[in-house]
Amino acid sequence: MRSLLAATALLMTGASLALAQAPDAGQPAPAPKPEAAKPVEPAPGQPATLTGELRPTFVAQAPTDMVASKLVGLTIQNAGNETIGEIADVVLDEGTKVKAWIVGVGGFLGIGTKYVAVDPSALRLARTDGDKLKATINTDKDQLRAAPEYVYLGQQKKDEAKK
Repeated sequence: MRSLLAATALLMTGASLALAQAPDAGQPAPAPKPEAAKPVEPAPGQPATLTGELRPTFVAQAPTDMVASKLVGLTIQNAGNETIGEIADVVLDEGTKVKAWIVGVGGFLGIGTKYVAVDPSALRLARTDGDKLKATINTDKDQLRAAPEYVYLGQQKKDEAKK
C-alpha cells in the first residue's frame, strides 16, 4: 500500500515539474490565443456620480416639483370653490407627458363614482400656503357627469371591446 502511495506521489510531482518547465529554444513557442478567447475581466466597481453617462439618471427634487402620489386623491374645485371631484389617476403618453387627468366625480366612498378623462390644459394645479396643492377646473359636476366615461383598457365590457 505504501509503495502505491509513493508511486502516485512521484508521478504527480513529475507531472507538475514537466508542466512548469519553460519550452526549449529548439521547440516553437505555442501560438498565442486569439483576442476573443481571452477571458474578459470585470470592470472594477465605481461609486455612482453625476458625471459622464450617469448624468441623466439622477435628479434632485426642487421645491416646485409635484409628485404623483400627492396629486392622486387631490380634491378638484371650480371657480366658485365648489368641490366637483378628485384626481383619480394620471394618463401619460409615449413621451411621458400628461395626456389626461382622470377625474372621479359623484359616488360615495368610491361606490358609484364615474371616471372621466380631462385634457391637461383644463385642469390648473397651483401651490397655496407654500406647500399645499390646489386643483381647479372651469366646469361643474353636471358637465363632468355628462362627459363620456373613461374605461381602462382590459376593463371594458365584452360588447364594447368588440366595437
